[in-house]
Amino acid sequence: MIFSTYTFIFIFLPIVFLGYRVLALFKRPIYSKLWLVLASLYFYAQGSGTFFVLFIADVLINYALGSLIVIADKSGRRWTKRLLLTAGLLLNIAFLGYYKYANFAIENINLLSGQAFPLLEIVLPLGISFYTFQLIAYLVDCYRGQTKETPLIDFMLFITFFPQLIVGPIVHHGDVIPQFQDPSARLFNRANLMLGMFLFSIGCAKKILLADPLTDYSAAFYANVGAGDTLTAWAASVGYTISYYFDLSGYADMALGLALLFNIRLPHNFNSPYKARNFREYWQRWHMTLSKFLSDYIFRSFYKKGSGSFNFYFSVMMTFFVSGFWHGAGWQFIVWGILNGVFVCMSHYMYRNKLKLPFLLAWTLTFGGVIATRILFVSDSMSEAWQVLGMLVSGADFAGLGLQATVDKLLAFAAYNAYTIALLLIGMAIAFFGRSSAQMTQEFQPRIRHAIAAAFLLGVSLTQMTSVSKFLYFQF
Repeated sequence: MIFSTYTFIFIFLPIVFLGYRVLALFKRPIYSKLWLVLASLYFYAQGSGTFFVLFIADVLINYALGSLIVIADKSGRRWTKRLLLTAGLLLNIAFLGYYKYANFAIENINLLSGQAFPLLEIVLPLGISFYTFQLIAYLVDCYRGQTKETPLIDFMLFITFFPQLIVGPIVHHGDVIPQFQDPSARLFNRANLMLGMFLFSIGCAKKILLADPLTDYSAAFYANVGAGDTLTAWAASVGYTISYYFDLSGYADMALGLALLFNIRLPHNFNSPYKARNFREYWQRWHMTLSKFLSDYIFRSFYKKGSGSFNFYFSVMMTFFVSGFWHGAGWQFIVWGILNGVFVCMSHYMYRNKLKLPFLLAWTLTFGGVIATRILFVSDSMSEAWQVLGMLVSGADFAGLGLQATVDKLLAFAAYNAYTIALLLIGMAIAFFGRSSAQMTQEFQPRIRHAIAAAFLLGVSLTQMTSVSKFLYFQF
């Protein structure tokens, strides 16, 4: 089930919200929690197919392992908890590896060996990359002694809570489980309700009005790169750069808004990343919950404080290698991760040595790097990415043209693609100069103007919601 559909907005959400509010009136909180768990499982089952039973088994096994690790930690059985953690990590990595990387491995074995082993018929389960990270973090924190024994209903709700189940934000158990256990979460909160509806409407508009049409335009070019030209390559590459931001941040806004309807505050995932002047700052603003997870559980596994610059930069590179491989099963994703790691290392080197470029130059280089890495991200292969990058810089379509002919070509392209260019300009204006959702949340005070804005954005979005369009990160 997708947030930006009539079924979700007019059927699923009202039923779940009203049911929760009625059950919250009872003194026993388990009723309202169980209702949310069952609703979330139903939500997930709509798109998970036959994987649904395996998903439930995966969650329950991880809960059992986490509980056993906590018990072993309390009784001082160090080797027992190590074995349990190892078993849990291997289980989660194997589970994710089979569904996400089995065919990638077969393709490379075939390439190296000259064999023709058939690919497996595997459908990537919804949200597996995101909830697997949450399960791994939970097990590691159990091992570190940072968790207590958690009731099963709270753990199930932590993993399955439908606003963030499929595409995040990646939440830490310490951030949300205490909220589920807080009696005030079951009280009606008018301010949270209004803020939730406001954020949901903003996210919906980002997705429907900006991300979807830009994605459609860009995808059409990348589906047949050889038939495109330089100007289309630029429009599609910048279009994907803008659409990915509004698609993923739109989902995050909707997730935060939905959670607030139940008085749960999820962490913000974006903070105007395209305003960044270097890649170090960019990754502090983009997909922040993923960056935090990678920092806490990957970077700190390699980096030892006081061990020198080489260890620091090596840890950064390993972190982005993992990030690239997590995002997708393809060499272009690995190169994407490595290239981002190099850019972040360069930014850290300049920061450590107090080197600073003029803002406009620094921002231009950063945004240019973001476009280049996005091309890697959306291309089907390294060769396709290289072909697109070549089209951007070659200028072959303008070779031999005089000034007037060049101007005429640009004007003709602008006239033919006026709608897409207008969306690009609007999207870039919002991304470069607008306030982030985090800023709007901090400044929010329930006012009639917010209700009007929410109604307008949601109303316009509903008129364009004629077909179901998946979020781009569903494929990860």
